[in-house]
Amino acid sequence: MNNSLSGEPTVTVVGGGFGGLSAAAYLAAAGADVTVLEQHDRVGGHAGVIERDGFRFDSGPSWYLMPDVFERFFDHFDREPDDYYDLERLDPQYRVFWTDGDRVTVRPNRENIHEIFDSYEDGAGDALADYLDEAERNYELAMNRVIYPGRDSIREYVDSDLLPLLPRYRLFGDMDDYVSRYVEHPKLRQLLEYTLVFLGGAPHNTPALYSVMSHVDLNLNVFYPEGGIAGVVDAVADVAREQGATIETGVEVEAIRGRAGEFTLATGAGERHADAVVSNANPAYVERELLDPADRAADPGYWESRTYAPSALLLYLGVEGDVDPLAHHSLVLPTDWDPHFESIFDDPAWPENPAYYLSVASKTDDTVAPDGHHAVVVLVPIAPGLDDGPERRAEYRDFVLADLAERTGVDLRDRIVVEESACVSDFAARFGDPEGTALGLAHTLRQTGPLRPDRRGSVDGLYYAGAYTRPGVGMPMCLISGEHAARAVVEEAPHATPSAAPSRPR
Repeated sequence: MNNSLSGEPTVTVVGGGFGGLSAAAYLAAAGADVTVLEQHDRVGGHAGVIERDGFRFDSGPSWYLMPDVFERFFDHFDREPDDYYDLERLDPQYRVFWTDGDRVTVRPNRENIHEIFDSYEDGAGDALADYLDEAERNYELAMNRVIYPGRDSIREYVDSDLLPLLPRYRLFGDMDDYVSRYVEHPKLRQLLEYTLVFLGGAPHNTPALYSVMSHVDLNLNVFYPEGGIAGVVDAVADVAREQGATIETGVEVEAIRGRAGEFTLATGAGERHADAVVSNANPAYVERELLDPADRAADPGYWESRTYAPSALLLYLGVEGDVDPLAHHSLVLPTDWDPHFESIFDDPAWPENPAYYLSVASKTDDTVAPDGHHAVVVLVPIAPGLDDGPERRAEYRDFVLADLAERTGVDLRDRIVVEESACVSDFAARFGDPEGTALGLAHTLRQTGPLRPDRRGSVDGLYYAGAYTRPGVGMPMCLISGEHAARAVVEEAPHATPSAAPSRPR
């Protein structure tokens, strides 16, 4: 984004998640007077951290994927990720435990995954190679011609730049059908589809264009950043401050009034004024809680009709003793996971045979747990909107820990010395997430690309960054959304110089 602003317009960023911090960095570098107002005691949004009795847990995202996107962000400011944190390529990347007692270990090399696929189905290794090569081509096309440019409308997709995507019409079918063209074995299909959880979708409702996530997983690999994801949050915040942005924590925005050039933001600490506002708070919350009714773009029924990504039951467990054979990342999958997805999207209920994820960062980072202990996070995707009262949470917590002991042989129940949790009601109360979703809007076909909420709000001068707008869910996408929001501010600001319009990334 090559741009500059004259007159030093004031921009207030509401919320200090990845999208908000990214927008703040780009806008401050462009010459704006930027202030980030974060309601919590530290920045990061959903990418928070829990510290207690010598344990440290990333409370939200824990997978560092798409390193190229982070490199691109830092490069814009003449920096590199390793100016702020070291990265370790995980080996193994993750271990998968199936409920029938089967398990595989996925390592960061194509030979390993080729052998795994061949062991389940004749010729599946070669089919995987074809699948990953196609995923890589699609990834490069999608990132360079769609995601980075930030196409805003369906009209912008009628472009000669996108002609190479036309033969890929199959990518707009569902993911499960697409994967089945390459491999038949249900476990192999799961290995190529589990990444949909990062997008808040299911194999039957997510477009096959997200097969690119297998390139992210198996070609680009999985990393662990020094300090965990909290270390990455701190790095992005440092970049924003280095550009001149001010970050204030513990300041909750209670109302947004006015429009471009004359915004007033009500906070518990008094009124703030700005020429433009970038909201990292989600648009459903902003429209329902912060804007005057006359300024809302949609009636409440619009947000109620959206398809939300799963919520989650998260257990943060400080555990004494060994947790082998769990890896840094582990997945526990039923051999038939369709009922779990149905319990999320079709007939909301607490899953009876769940698919779930475990993070044990202490396998890689000995600073996150005391000697002789491990920091374990258990994440069970569940339907948003479920009743998660204390009794139900306690009951399901016990069920999951018993299931974990049966499926993996790792019994944590008598060794837990620290325990915290989060669930549906926490996401709703802490972040204003509709129905307590943990991820935002699911990436269904009708909520992908230009069909996601606009980065421009219902009021002139109001913009959005984060997982609810384009390009979508996940830390890398939120970083890019901040760049897109900043670009829109600059392009539409009355203070922009004639040469200020930022260039579209090539």
